[in-house]
Amino acid sequence: MQSRSVVRQFWDDHPRRSVDTLGRQLAMARELTVGVVLAILRGRFNWREFVRQCAFMSSVSAIPTMIVAVPIGVVVSLQVSMVIRQVGADSFVGAAVSIGVVKQGAPLVTSIMIAGAVGSAICADLGSRTIREEIDAMHTMAVDPLQRLVGPRLVAATLVSVMLCGFVVFVGFAATYGFFVYVQHGTAGSFLGAFVGFASSNDLLLALFKSALFGYFTAIIAGYHGLHARGGPAGVANAVNAAVVQSALVLLGANVLVSQIYNTVVPNQVM
Repeated sequence: MQSRSVVRQFWDDHPRRSVDTLGRQLAMARELTVGVVLAILRGRFNWREFVRQCAFMSSVSAIPTMIVAVPIGVVVSLQVSMVIRQVGADSFVGAAVSIGVVKQGAPLVTSIMIAGAVGSAICADLGSRTIREEIDAMHTMAVDPLQRLVGPRLVAATLVSVMLCGFVVFVGFAATYGFFVYVQHGTAGSFLGAFVGFASSNDLLLALFKSALFGYFTAIIAGYHGLHARGGPAGVANAVNAAVVQSALVLLGANVLVSQIYNTVVPNQVM
């Protein structure tokens, strides 16, 4: 009997609570998505808050993204070229860049920046409003905080994620090209030829699509934890920590799932 009570207590404290949280987040995502679409169609969307959030999210994530994207491009060029040169295939470094940076590197860097910088900012802002009882005041005035506060942040996070991914692709490609050509003294023509031969517009569209999903998921998760923050400043800190950790896990899992589905449906082809 005692062992059963221990197992039941563990289930109530951890797995069951996690499942309940996931269910509430899915319900919130459905309600928020439908509400945002209807608000845009009816001309009631808060575009001013959307623009303000886009500017804020870009300011907190652009520089860290660039700082992370450059080393990733250099590391890809260095490690791949060392292996490829051992088999005498120097001309395929550009192909490795198309796979490593465009398909995987850019979405992964974007997911890290979105979960760490943007997600924490959304959760901290909404969490501080929650503990100051601003959210309760909005409910009292019959104002939906989901549509008023979370909706613009959802659309802004999705758009900024796509822009960050494109930025990472450009910076990563430039860093890899510069390191391969000017530091490792490779041939620019072979690099570009292999890149064009292996890369395609579908690869870029895949990266942008994954980034849009990352921004959407992060806004939902961060918004949920921010609106459910309890216990003063310490509760906000715990909510931010939970939002960042869950966002990182969800985004990495989504990246693997989407990549696997894409590789199954659209196999790599050399032009």
